Amino acid sequence: MKYENALTPNDKQMKEFTEGDIDTPIYMVNLLKFKKKAIYEDGRKTNLSGEEAYAIYGMEVIEHLKKIGGEPIFSGVVSRLMLGEVEKLWDWIAVVKYPSRKAMLEMIINPDYLESEKHRSAGLEGQLNIETKDF
Repeated sequence: MKYENALTPNDKQMKEFTEGDIDTPIYMVNLLKFKKKAIYEDGRKTNLSGEEAYAIYGMEVIEHLKKIGGEPIFSGVVSRLMLGEVEKLWDWIAVVKYPSRKAMLEMIINPDYLESEKHRSAGLEGQLNIETKDF
């Protein structure tokens, strides 16, 4: 099985995200891999690790989630692989509930969120986002 961490959805993924059922609640499973040292796109100097930069984003995103009716469900450090095989484990996992894809999209295009997102991009080497729904 091949996998590829990324920072943003590709065009096909984004198109599919905005089509079909955009009103049903979703849970986003985030598998996160951090940079050793945070690197900000604006070139600012920092001594933060990738994990520390992402932690800033994590604290700020809670308020952005509240504004759209979302909530963090779980986050934790990946400690080991119990079953299966991958070359490298992710560093953290986070599960977030969104009222809908539409609400998530509203959040991620909001200018206030985009300011917080700079910490996410600075800290992450990449991630996998897995959208799930209740049965």
